[in-house]
Amino acid sequence: MMTRRLFRAVFAAIFVSLGAVAPAQDEPPIDTTRGDELVAAYFRRETARLSDAVFDGIETLEDWEAKREEHRRQLLEMLGLDPMPEKTPLDSVVTGTVEHDEFTVENLHFQSRPGLYVTGNLYVPKDRAGPLPAVLYVCGHARVKEDGVSFGNKTHYQHHGGWFARHGYVCLTIDTLQLGEIEGIHHGTYNHDMWWWNARGYTPAGVEAFNCIRAIDLLQSRPEVDGGRIGVTGRSGGGAYSWWIAAIDERITCAVPVAGITSLHNHVVDGCVEGHCDCMYMVNTYGWDFPMVAALVAPRPLLISNTDKDGIFPLDGVVDVYTKARRIYELYGATDKLGLQITEGPHKDTQELRVHAFVWMNRFLKQDDSLIESPAIKLFEPAELKVFEHLPEDERNTEIHEEFVAAAQFEGPPASSAEWETLRNEWRTELREKCFRSWPADVESSAAIADLGMTETLQVTRDGVELTAWRFTSQTPYQLDLYVAHKAGADARQLDLIVLNVLDQKGWESFVQTAGAALPDRFGADEAAHDSEAWTGLAQMLTGNNWGMAWVAPRGVGPTEWSRDERERTHIRRRFMLLGQTADSMRVYDTRRAMQALRAIHGLGEVPLWLQGEREAAAWALYASLFEPEVARLDLWSLPATHRDGPTFLNVMRFLDIPQAVALAGERSRIRIYDADASAWRYPLDTAAQLGWPEKQVVVRALPADMPE
Repeated sequence: MMTRRLFRAVFAAIFVSLGAVAPAQDEPPIDTTRGDELVAAYFRRETARLSDAVFDGIETLEDWEAKREEHRRQLLEMLGLDPMPEKTPLDSVVTGTVEHDEFTVENLHFQSRPGLYVTGNLYVPKDRAGPLPAVLYVCGHARVKEDGVSFGNKTHYQHHGGWFARHGYVCLTIDTLQLGEIEGIHHGTYNHDMWWWNARGYTPAGVEAFNCIRAIDLLQSRPEVDGGRIGVTGRSGGGAYSWWIAAIDERITCAVPVAGITSLHNHVVDGCVEGHCDCMYMVNTYGWDFPMVAALVAPRPLLISNTDKDGIFPLDGVVDVYTKARRIYELYGATDKLGLQITEGPHKDTQELRVHAFVWMNRFLKQDDSLIESPAIKLFEPAELKVFEHLPEDERNTEIHEEFVAAAQFEGPPASSAEWETLRNEWRTELREKCFRSWPADVESSAAIADLGMTETLQVTRDGVELTAWRFTSQTPYQLDLYVAHKAGADARQLDLIVLNVLDQKGWESFVQTAGAALPDRFGADEAAHDSEAWTGLAQMLTGNNWGMAWVAPRGVGPTEWSRDERERTHIRRRFMLLGQTADSMRVYDTRRAMQALRAIHGLGEVPLWLQGEREAAAWALYASLFEPEVARLDLWSLPATHRDGPTFLNVMRFLDIPQAVALAGERSRIRIYDADASAWRYPLDTAAQLGWPEKQVVVRALPADMPE
C-alpha cells in the first residue's frame, strides 16, 4: 500500500512535548521534560496507591477470614502454583552420612517433581525418645564452589542445621535452585533478558516454594519427626522462601524469616529491587504490598527478624510490614505470637540474629524458654556435605523455567463458532483480569474520557497539510501529545478514515527527522538531521487523499524515555512488575487513551479509525484494539509472532499468544500483517477460514524488499 518512503513518514514518531503536571500533595516537583523524573513520580504514586489499599475493607476478624483463603489462592497463583503441581513420588535417596557425637547428617536428594532435584542435608539427633520437632532451613544466596563444582549453599549455612540438631530438632537444610549442586537460574529478568518469564507468569520463587512444600512432605514421612511441630527459617533469599512457605502451607507451625521481606515502597521507590534477583518476588498480578504475605501467616507464631543497617531490607520497610501485619494478629488476639527483632548490623548472618531465631523456635516448638548457651558453629568441610558424586543426566533444574508454568498450547483453529465464542470470552476475561488488571477500572467510563483534559497546543499549515497537536492525560503524571494531520481546509468530519500510528523508539527517532523538515522551530533547526524527502512524501499522500493521520508515542518513548542505560532500563521494567504491571501493558493503556482522545476531537468521533504500528508497537496497537470499539482496520508491521520475543504482559502466555490475539482482533477488525514469514500466522488465517469470516478479513503480506524485518 505504501512505498518505503511513505511508510517511514506514516510511522515516524512525533515529538511528545509534556506540559506541567501538578504534583501530588507532599510530592516533590516533577521536571516534566525528564523521562526519569516522570517514571519516578509514577512509581511513587502507584506504590502509594497499592500500599494504602493493602487491607482495605478489613475491619473485623470475620472480614479477614472471609477473604483469607482467596488471598492465599492468589498468592499461589502469583507463585505459579495454581493449579498446584502434582505431588509425584519424592524418590528420596541418601547418598552418604556424616557422623557427629550428637547427631548424624544424611546427605540426600529428592525430586519435588520428576527431574527437579533438591539436594539437602538432614540433621538427626542421636539422643531421642520419640518424634522430635523439625525445622526446615532454607538457604540464602551463598555460593560454595571449588574447581567449578558447586557444593550447594546448604554447606555455607550448615551451622544452623548443626545447632538445631544439637538442641533436639531434626533439621532439613535444602539447597536453592540457583546455588545448589545443580545450578539453575534465579536471574531471568535481572540480567538474562528473559522477560518472557513475566509473560509466562513464572518466577523462581514458585520453584523454591514448591520445593519447600515437598521438603515438608519429606519431613513428615520421617519417623523421627513430629509432623505437627515444624518450623521454618532462613535468611536473605532463605528469608523470602520462609515467607512463601509459611504463608501458603499451614503445616508450618512457627516461622522466623530473617532479612527476607520489606515494603513495596523500599523495593520500588527506594530501589531495593536492584539488589534482588527474581526469586524474591511473586509475579504481582493482584497488586499486593508485602504485609499481605505476612498476614497470611497469622495467627501462627511469626518472628520478623532483621538488622538495622541492611541496605536491601531497610529498617523502615521492615517495621512497616510488621506494623501492618500486626493489625491482623490483633484481630485474632494473637499479638503474643508476632515478634519484631531488630539487631545492629549490615545484611549479614550475625550471631544476634541466630540467637533470637533459636529462642523463638524453642518457645513455640518446644515450650522451652531456657537460655541459649552454645553458639552456632560450622563443624564440617563443605565436601563432607556434598550429595552428588555425578550430577544426574535427567535433571530439569537448569531448564525448569521452561516448564514450571505451562504455556497455553493450540493445535489448530476452533472447530465451531460455539467453541470460538467460548474461547473468545475466556480470553477477554483473562486478559483484563490477569494481564491488564492494573489498568484504572473506569477507563471505559464517560468520566474517564472527560478526564483526558484535552488541550490544543499546536495548529499550523505546511505544504497544504494542517497539523494540530492535542495534549491529553493518559495517567498521571503522563501527559502525552496526540498529533493529527490532514489536507488543509478539509472538513475533519468528512474524512474517509483516520489512521492512528503507535510509535516505538525507532519510529520516534525517524519522525524527529521527518517532522523537523516541516516544523524546525518545534523539532530542532539542524537541517542535516531532517528528512525533507520523507516530509514531502507524507504531505503528498495527505493532500492527494481524504485521509487523516495521527501519531502518539506512549510512555517511555521519545522525550518520556526513562533511560538509555541498560541496567537502569532493566530495573525500571522490574519495578513495573512489582506494581502488577509491565511497561508494555501500560503502553497499551496509553494507546487506548490516545484512541479515546482522537475520538474526542471535534469531528473525528465518527470517522473510521485505523491503527498502525511496527515491531512491539504493532502489538501495543493490536491489544488496544481489543478493548476499544469500532477499529476498522489494523496494519501491523514486523509484529512479533510470540510474546517470548516481546512485548511483555503479565501472565499472557498462560492463556494465549500473539497469533490468538490477532484472531481475537480479526473477528471485528480487518487486519493486515506485514511479515516475511506467513507461516507464523496460520492460527488467525485458519480461524478466519474455519469460521467463515470475509475472505480478506485477515491478510498476511510480505514486507517491502527495502524494509528490514
